[in-house]
Amino acid sequence: MSSLEISSSCFNQETKLLSSPPLAEGSAFEPCRGDMDEVEEKSKDIINFTAEKLSVDEVSQLVISPLCGAISLFVGTTRNNFEGKKVISLEYEAYLPMADNEVRKICSDIRQKWPVKHIAVFHRLGLVPVSEASVIIAVSSAHRAASLEAVTYAIDTLKAKVPIWKKEIYEESSSWKRNKECFWASNN
Repeated sequence: MSSLEISSSCFNQETKLLSSPPLAEGSAFEPCRGDMDEVEEKSKDIINFTAEKLSVDEVSQLVISPLCGAISLFVGTTRNNFEGKKVISLEYEAYLPMADNEVRKICSDIRQKWPVKHIAVFHRLGLVPVSEASVIIAVSSAHRAASLEAVTYAIDTLKAKVPIWKKEIYEESSSWKRNKECFWASNN
């Protein structure tokens, strides 16, 4: 049985009707012993750079854990305008070995700063039409504060340190954009 399935064999019909489990030991409510093993669930860092369309549902499913009460998401999408110009799409390129390494460092940093369970960072490469996701970051944790702070840190650090370049494609022209947050673009 996967960690996402609920075993009906743990409960009898009578306990399904209760609004809260009885508090007395030895009562009708007994947790499944097999579910206790989930406490040992191994943390995961899932990183993916792809030309395929990103799915918020698929990425968020990757970080679900029965140990967690929060999943926080950041979804960056292509908007249809920039400085008065109509944007048709964005195009992303990355130096993959370094990009993967930098995202792994971000995951490691997050784990040192916050008690999180799973982290997923998916970034689209190639053409990304208007309204489609360019980046999805999902983090699960026992409580919301850790996952919310971790997601914010992840996107801010990704934009500052990961070698991903963006080209904006307009109706009549295109332009490679410097990411003002990245350390190598600072004016010396």
